[in-house]
Amino acid sequence: MKMRWVLASLGAVALAAVAITSAMPWLRHTDVHTSAEACPLDAKPANLDFTLKDMNDQDVSLASYKGKVLLIDFWATWCGPCKVEIPGFIEMQNAYGPKGFQVVGISIDDRADQLRPFAAEMKMNYPVLQGLGRDDVTEAFGPIFGVPTTLIVSRDGKICATHSGMTAKETFENQIRELL
Repeated sequence: MKMRWVLASLGAVALAAVAITSAMPWLRHTDVHTSAEACPLDAKPANLDFTLKDMNDQDVSLASYKGKVLLIDFWATWCGPCKVEIPGFIEMQNAYGPKGFQVVGISIDDRADQLRPFAAEMKMNYPVLQGLGRDDVTEAFGPIFGVPTTLIVSRDGKICATHSGMTAKETFENQIRELL
């Protein structure tokens, strides 16, 4: 009986920590270059040499997006903060897509049959790729410790920013505009 209470208490503390981190932006980890430059000089190159299936089981090569400013979002359908960010990604795709910007969503935990109705309901207007079981992809861009994790990649293929946790749309937009 005591073990149940210990486990329940640990679960409550973990849930509270997640809730507090989501509600207090200053507790979120964000690896962002803050100087006048749009991208740090020592920015790591993004490995775009991967082909993933989209939600319709069609092959999509990340390399096909070379030359564009990319926002690569690692997410899942069950993730509350991910759902909050998606409408902003849709707006950014509409606003900046014609200028050479592309949002790419990589679902780390969902199958195509889960992604299709979710993407339709959310009216996602950008590629939604299946990352389930693709540890090679998450390791290439990570480590990815949780979702959402979002990367901003420059036209020349460098990872200019990595955001772990929910991030304000304005933060993404400022970084994107600097790179376009």
